[in-house]
Parts: sequence; C-alpha cells; structure tokens
Amino acid sequence: MAGSSSVGRRIGKVIAWLLATLIVLIVALAIFILTFDWNRARPYVNDKVSQAIGRPFAINGDLKVGWRHPVGERGWRGWVPWPRFSAANITVGNPDWTKRPQFATLDEIDFEVEVLPLLAHDIVIPAINLVNPSVDLERLLDGRNNWTFKLASSSGPSEWKLELHDIAFAKGNIALSDQQKKVELTMAIDTLGHPIPIGEALKQQQAASRSESAQAVGKAGASRLAAQADAQAASEAKAASEAAASAAEANASGASAASGVAATGAVATSSENASTGAAEATSGTSAAITASDSATTPRAQPLYAIAWTVKGTYNRTPVSGSGKVGGVLALQDANRPFPVQADVKAGDLHIAFVGTVTDPAHLAALDLRLWLQGNSMARLYSLTGVTLPDTPPYATEGHLIGRFQPSGNVFTYENFTGRVGGSDLNGSLTYTARKPRPLLQGELVSNLLQFSDLAPVIGADSKASKARRGDATAQPSGRVLPVEEFRTDRWKAIDADVKFTGRRIIKNSSLPITDLYTHVVMTDGVLSLEPLKFGVAGGSLASDIHLDGASTPLKGRFAMQARHLKLKQLFPNFKTMQNALGEINGDASLSATGNSPAALAASSNGEVKALVTQGTVSRLLMEAAGLNVANVVYEKLFGNRDVNINCAAADFVATNGVLESRVFALDTDDAVINIDGHIDLRDETMDLGVHPHTKGFRIFSLRSPLYVKGTFKQPHVGVNAAALALRGGAAVGLGLINPFAALLPLLAPSNNKPLPCSALLAQVKQPPSAPAPGVKQQPKAPLSLDGAPVNKSSSGASSPAATERKPAVLSPASAAEYKGS
Repeated sequence: MAGSSSVGRRIGKVIAWLLATLIVLIVALAIFILTFDWNRARPYVNDKVSQAIGRPFAINGDLKVGWRHPVGERGWRGWVPWPRFSAANITVGNPDWTKRPQFATLDEIDFEVEVLPLLAHDIVIPAINLVNPSVDLERLLDGRNNWTFKLASSSGPSEWKLELHDIAFAKGNIALSDQQKKVELTMAIDTLGHPIPIGEALKQQQAASRSESAQAVGKAGASRLAAQADAQAASEAKAASEAAASAAEANASGASAASGVAATGAVATSSENASTGAAEATSGTSAAITASDSATTPRAQPLYAIAWTVKGTYNRTPVSGSGKVGGVLALQDANRPFPVQADVKAGDLHIAFVGTVTDPAHLAALDLRLWLQGNSMARLYSLTGVTLPDTPPYATEGHLIGRFQPSGNVFTYENFTGRVGGSDLNGSLTYTARKPRPLLQGELVSNLLQFSDLAPVIGADSKASKARRGDATAQPSGRVLPVEEFRTDRWKAIDADVKFTGRRIIKNSSLPITDLYTHVVMTDGVLSLEPLKFGVAGGSLASDIHLDGASTPLKGRFAMQARHLKLKQLFPNFKTMQNALGEINGDASLSATGNSPAALAASSNGEVKALVTQGTVSRLLMEAAGLNVANVVYEKLFGNRDVNINCAAADFVATNGVLESRVFALDTDDAVINIDGHIDLRDETMDLGVHPHTKGFRIFSLRSPLYVKGTFKQPHVGVNAAALALRGGAAVGLGLINPFAALLPLLAPSNNKPLPCSALLAQVKQPPSAPAPGVKQQPKAPLSLDGAPVNKSSSGASSPAATERKPAVLSPASAAEYKGS
C-alpha cells in the first residue's frame, strides 16, 4: 500500500510540474508576445509576402501583436484570449510599366484570430478593419493590367483554410485608368450609417429620376411618363399576381416546386417594377420585395452597406455620379443577389438604376429598374456602342434584364415606357453581344406620335434642336432637303432588326398623314426600311429603302407605292377640294448616291408615275386654273357644280437629280390641262408651265399659260405675262377698229381633244425602273398619245397629236386593275 501511495504521489508531482511548466510557458509566451518588438519581424514578413504575391510589399509603420478577450463568447471559451494583429502604413507596389509606383496603400489594418480553430488548421478571422485603403488600377492598350498578380505556386494543397466573416472600413479611394476602354475615373467609397433595404432605395431613386425627367422632356412630359410607367407597372403587377396564384395552386396540388420558385421570383421582379410615386404604393412595393425575396430564400432581403461617388471621363465624356452597393463579403455568395444602385451623368446622358447582380464575381445575371434621360438617343453610341437615330430629348424607364453567357451576353430592356420629344414610346429591346457584330432586336410602339419628332432622324429639325442634340451641321437657309450627313461609320458597329409603329400621328392640319409603320433592318453597314409605310389621305404611301453605308459615297435604292390616296383628304384645308372624289395611285423607282438626303436627291435616277382614277373635282377649281374670269365670278355668286375627272396622269423621268415630265396632264369633261417643264432636285428649283385646253366654247376668257417657278421653299405661281399681254394687246387693237371685235381675243373655241386615258393607264401601269446607284438614267422613247396635247419626252422629242372624237374614259375594271397592281 505504501508503494502505491508513493507512486501516486510521484505521478501527482509530475502532473503538477507539467501544469506549472505549461503555465510558465504560456506566461512566458504571453510576456514575449507583449514585450517583443515585432517591428524586428517586419523584414521577414515583407519578404515572405512579396514572394507570395510577386510584388513589392512593405509594412512601413508599427507591427504589433496583442491579446484581447473575445466578444460574444460564453463559458470557458470566453477565457481563451485571441491574438490581435495590427500593422500601419502598408504599401503594395506596381509593375515597372505603370504610371503610379503603388498599387495599393493602407494607413492601418488590424484583425483578430480565433485560437481554438487553429487546432483544426482553420484560420478564422471575425473581422478585418481597414483604415483609408486606396487602390490604383491601370490597364494599357496591349492588355497588360496591374490587378492580375503572379502568385507563387505551391507544391500541393494547403492544410490551412481561411474563413473571413467581415471587412470593415471607414473611407477608401479607387482610381481606374483603362486605355482600352478609354476610362479615367476616381471613386470614393464609405460605409453607410445604417443598412438600407432595396425597397427604400427603389422609392428614393424613382422619385429622383422622375424629377430629373422634367429636365429632358419638360414637366408635362415627365408627368405623362410617370402616368405611363405607373400604368405599365400596375399591369405587370397584376400579371405577376396571377402568375403567383397559379403557381401556388400548382404547388398545393403537388406540382413541381421549381415552377413555384420561378413564379415567386417573377413576383419579386414585377413587384419591384410596380413601385409608384405614392407613399402607399411604394410601401406596398417594398413589402412585396421583402416577402418575395424571403420566399425564394430563407435569408433577409438584400441590404445596401457601402456608398460611393465617382468622377472622371469615359470615352472622353465627363462622368459623375453616386450610388450604393451591398457589403463586401456579400460578393462571395454566388447564390445571393447582390444589391446595386447608381445615379450617374455622362455628358447629357443621365442613367440611374436599382436592382441586383447575381454572382458579381462572374456576372451571372442582372435585374435592374432602369431610368434614362438625354438630349438625343444617338449620343448613347459613344457610351454603349449601340447605334440609334438622332431624336429629340427623351426620358425612359423600364426593366433591364441581363444574362451573361459564354455564347454572348444578352440584355433586354423589357416593357419600358418613355417620352421622346412630345411623343410616347413603349416596347422592348434586346441587345445580344455576338460576333462579328452585336444585334439589336425589338418592337416599339408610339400611341401618339408628334410628326415633328421624326425630323431629327433625317436632320430636318430646327437649328435650336440640332444644337441641343449636339449637331453642328448648318442647314442652308434657302434649302428644304436636309444636308446633315448620315453617320455611316456607326452602321457597321451593330446589326439591327427593329419594328416601329406610330398608331396615331399628331401633325399640322394640312398634312394628311395618319399613322406610320416601319421595319428597320441593318446588316453589315446596309440599312433597309422594309417598308417605311405611312397612312396618307385614306390610303397608304409605302417605300422600300436600301442604303448601303459600306460604300463611299453611300448608295441608295428606293421603291415607292402610293395606293388609294383620296383627293378630298389629300388637301384637307383646300375648300374647293372637299367635294372631290377619286383616288391617286402611283409608283416610283429611284437610285442615288450621296451621304445626306439632299445629296441623294441631287443624284437620283429613275422614274416616277402616278394616275388619278375616275372621280369628280370642283368646277370652280378647274375654271380658276384656266382663268375663265366670267365663269369664276358666276360660280362665286351662284355656287358651283362638280366636273368629272376622266383621268389624270404624271410620268416623270429623273436624270441626275432632274425630274422631266414626259406626261403630266389632267382630262375632265370641260378641259384638258397639260403641264410641262422640270423639277431640279440639285438646287431645289422648279420651272413648270401649265397649259389649259378648253373642250367647250368660252366667252370672256383670259385663258393663258400659267407657270410654277422658284424654289421649294419659296415657290411662285403666276400668269405667263407675255401671252396675256399679247392677248390683251390684241383686244385693245381690235377695239380701236371695232368695239365688238375686241371680244375676239377673249373667246376660247372648243379644242375637243381629250386625253387617251386607256393608253395612259397602260403606260403608267408599267413598273417604273431605276439604274444601279450612280448610273445615269437612259432616255426612253416618247409616249405617243394621239388626239391630245402632251409634253416633250425626256429625250426632247415632241409627241404627235391627232384628233380623237370620243374621250377614252377609264372603266371601273381598268381602274381596279391598276389599284391592285
């Protein structure tokens, strides 16, 4: 027994000595840690880190290690102290090719390490505190950048694992100089005073963006835009609610859980889009976002934690703005949408968005509420590379969805609504980043389209409007056709397939246009409008336009069809035409070269044909055209009656921008009116002669040729003074001989030579032709119309005239045949 107790005492002493030794070692280690000058270890630390990252690394300030009781730990774990490390004035160097010597600087860094996980080779850091971090990012044209580190390779996987719970900082700065993207930006970042939920950010940004829209489209336009957006959001919310209800029923009946999650996600998006300016609607939207987000994941809705401001240039355009993002560690969760918000101005473009990015490190998906405002959509090209036409000031808001895929990123501006000048604009556009050129597709609709808002598309807007959208091209004061050149260099940057419908056009009362439809196709620099169709005067005016911007100068081909244009509606403000019946149908085929509408017109070659089918027209108008003074007075005093139109035809040949009339005549029961001359598109002048030929006996007629001269902007219509003076002089001379003889020059005997309308129909029905762009139109044989006065043909020959006893009137079947051709 004594031996046993002696052994026990020895074991107890050994254990006691071991515990004492351990305590002494711990105390000694603690004293060493607390008293050791860790600055002596800085060279070793600097060298090891520099080798690991392949860049110069230096701790230029104090390196300290201390002990601290853990916060939040309970029981015996609370008695195990954690080491606390801190280092001051840290720098990370740059490669030798950069402009700045330092990649990053840091005033101070400090963090704690949990002790017990070290036993399992886990390095657990509850938080890292950064004081005034600053990072300078650079990239050269050749692709070299300073944010890619050459890390030292290891022989095998490390047994140690790092777990970081939080990163905290007060202020920081990031500078970016990217020669490839032409970016020069500086960004200041700071933590928010308190986290902001995404619903609150949406409410704030919506109010700010709608207020900003008034700067672009005016207060009235901004108010209409808000109403459009609210109506669109309400419609989307209703559709989303119905989808959610259907999904809930499917889940209740044991349907796929995946479809339920997708439907719930749709509620989140649509509820976010349905936010309105009213307080009740906004709070409801925020609640819907929270609820839907909670339904898709057990975690709380995304919160903004960091604020930022930016200033600099992008593609030489001044940029400034601010925004918010989520916490730094939220970037590590690829399954959790990361909240983003921005309000940025780039030149005259104002862009704002609120939403989320899924897996920001790899850009898996994008889901944003987007607002855009600017002076012209064409200016988006310098910032986005998307080719759009010149427009009046605009403002839009809608839902932007992005899908990042290896085959090509796809962005859809879905169900957006907007104002462009005084017009509304709605629809969806999809941008696909493909090779060799990206593709823009979509359908756009304007329910109320101001016709004046189309003028900037072809450069026909006012000087003030051009200055506002940044165009320096001065339109000559005496010219009507726009001289502003097409930006063909941008046409090769993108392909397009976009349909546009203007359901109702608001215009001047004298312009008989009602609606518009066009299908814009752009492929490898070739722009086509297939068709460009207007509703005009109860009929349609359709054109197929092809502009080859790949060639220099631009080559254009134009095919036009006018169908069922009502005479009465064609001149809505002309009182004497309000009783007119009949329709105008016509065709044209032209080719041209030139980089502006004016240049294309000045080089056009081809044919233009038109025919008026059977109808009636005011006799007063016809008599006024013939200067039958007595009849005009009679009709003015006692009313008028309508006269039948047998036919009217126009056949013009365009040669290098000059339109020569081969046939331009009107046949009625009372008279034949023949017009000759030319229209010069090169200098926008015209020289037409109007020659009336009576079919009946007229007394007191001063019938004399009329003329239409001058420019497109200032035309002048008058009487051929020489012919009128000759007739008046004859009357005076005969009056000196015999007063009754003075009436002879004022008598108009019957000509009785009607137009051969059947021949005209056959001629005009032949499809017009045009040579290749840049090739002169070849003259054609003159059209022979026996029995009626006709014009000189484009070849300069005169057509013979013969007597035809009976007028050849178009039959209804013949007229219908032309209309349907």
